[in-house]
Amino acid sequence: MHELSITQSLLDAVVGRTGERQVTGVRLKVGRLSGVLPDAMRFCFELVTDGTPLAGAELLIDEPEGRGRCRGCGLDFTLPDLIPLCPCGSADVEITGGRELAVTSVEVV
Repeated sequence: MHELSITQSLLDAVVGRTGERQVTGVRLKVGRLSGVLPDAMRFCFELVTDGTPLAGAELLIDEPEGRGRCRGCGLDFTLPDLIPLCPCGSADVEITGGRELAVTSVEVV
């Protein structure tokens, strides 16, 4: 479960910026094509924040959909999964969204 190490890195990054100030909320952007499972991150967040300034903080995760652009026909379309296939049948697709993995905001007291 690589979500545990990602969540630990998230904790380290937030504490590195906020120090010992109490954190009440963290908002992330986890794209649906990132390979990271938001539910697993929520579970891990509770584990790794116990006893830290983030203990009890609310974790909000935005999950942008996957997006692609066909190099063959030029169509911009939604990618429901990691298989980049254009409705026209082409697999020559540039992934343009959905791979995000970022902290977008942190709320502190």
